[in-house]
Amino acid sequence: MLVNKHQNIIDNAVKANHERTFYSQYPEHPKAYGEEAHARGVQSYQQLLGKPFKQLLQTGETGWSGEEVSPYTREVLGVTYPVFTVTDLLSKAAEAGKSWGLLPVAERAGILTETLERIKDYFFDIANATMHTTGQSFMMSFQASGPHANDRALEAVATGYHELQRYPPNLTWEKPMGKTSIKLYKTFRPVPKGTGVVIGCSTFPVWNTLPGVYADLVTGNPVIVKPHPKAILPIAIAVSAIQQALRDSGYDPNLCQLAADSSENLITKELCEHPEVRLIDYTGGNAFGNYIESLPGKTVFTEKAGVNSVILDSAKDLDAVIQNLAFSVSLYSGQMCTAPQNFFIPEQGVGTDNGPVSFNEVVQKFKDAVVGLVNHPKMGAGTLGAIQNEATLSRAQEARHLGGKVILEGTPVVNEEFSNARVCAPTILEVSSADTAIYEKELFGPVILIIKTRDTHHSIQLARQMAVKYGAITCGAYTTDHEIKEKITTEMNSVFTPVSFNFTGFIWVNQHAAFSDFHVTGGNPAGNASFTNQEFIVKRFVWVGNRELAE
Repeated sequence: MLVNKHQNIIDNAVKANHERTFYSQYPEHPKAYGEEAHARGVQSYQQLLGKPFKQLLQTGETGWSGEEVSPYTREVLGVTYPVFTVTDLLSKAAEAGKSWGLLPVAERAGILTETLERIKDYFFDIANATMHTTGQSFMMSFQASGPHANDRALEAVATGYHELQRYPPNLTWEKPMGKTSIKLYKTFRPVPKGTGVVIGCSTFPVWNTLPGVYADLVTGNPVIVKPHPKAILPIAIAVSAIQQALRDSGYDPNLCQLAADSSENLITKELCEHPEVRLIDYTGGNAFGNYIESLPGKTVFTEKAGVNSVILDSAKDLDAVIQNLAFSVSLYSGQMCTAPQNFFIPEQGVGTDNGPVSFNEVVQKFKDAVVGLVNHPKMGAGTLGAIQNEATLSRAQEARHLGGKVILEGTPVVNEEFSNARVCAPTILEVSSADTAIYEKELFGPVILIIKTRDTHHSIQLARQMAVKYGAITCGAYTTDHEIKEKITTEMNSVFTPVSFNFTGFIWVNQHAAFSDFHVTGGNPAGNASFTNQEFIVKRFVWVGNRELAE
């Protein structure tokens, strides 16, 4: 059995989930996968371009569709994907789910770990596909869509493996009644809720999708993956690897189906509103996320938009802080749900070990650091990546008209390797705390707002207010004052926002580690779910207890 083959991986993942220390099953450095892997991945990716994607083990398509364009070359990828009716997808999911839901969780965990080992063989294909659909740099594409996504998926498997074995499957129950007793045979069964749909996003099509896919599968539910029409290829490769591993192990590949659609013929609402769909995972904007959450009779897991804050109070080494923050805002041009947007700085400036630094000087240092990074011949283009779509680029370019003082204009940045790449420096605006109309919303992409406050207590108040009203996934804070640190922790945690304190060097507020950091808390408007707490798993099945009188 595959559970025996992979028991060590599963046990290590369960242990890591409990201990929360560093653990990674899949190394994040490309060199760990062999010297030839990168070149083979480029070749494999290029062989997929300009033709139908035939790797899926799904049949009965009604047509083919594809519209992806590389943010680096601005050229159409030319890959088309099979299109299926919602009725066909759901009937095949239901049929595949019948026997899958009856398997012991240990057996499901074993086969799912096998599918992750199969995906590992495609890390470099997926990385190139991610790069040319999302605009991430190659290194980010490799890490986020490869090892980091697989680790998050394994985290979901491990959590399910643990939760589904929380209670004994059967027992004899006896209640003493004086001279006699009542004896019952009892069974406890975790019953899957039904077919799940996982709705992908255009910026992290694998990382944001696999946790929901594997949470559904480990709890016994079949799953339909509905990718964003502009970023299908990376997750299509992953789904095809899952299907092949399922088939080779003797299971129905329709347990995990791809439901590609097009911008002109979207099927997301039809899928989500169908009575046979019981579980929905969604990553994306607030408007559609709110619609998903409003659907009756569904169990829904959302990650929507938030307004992430940085609170600057004091620092030992301000220059190290500024360098760290400049990288955070420039990484993938701010197209991460964890990227900081609102920087709250007191009007009297920031305290340091070498004395106070004025507000204007802090702002100038920040601008200089961002300019130095984005114009760096080796680091700039690789850090910024490319902007996934024209709407994000337009928003960044138009941001200078929002109001406030323009500190840095989001001018185009040259990528030496890809001359047509859609790249621009972040726009930085300085506004006052009264300019709520400007900073009280998510400005997705490379737009940074520096907000002048009365003092740090005012900064905390505003950051907390943002999280309450609009949600927040992260908060960065810098202080050398213990009491201020405690106040920030208490106030931001009270609105279910985690805080990263005093980050410098090679760790950034944008990053969340599998098996240790919860991604989104599920407690504020930024989303109602978390990768990967128990609720992310246990809401996908129901414990049912049966009793029989023992003779």
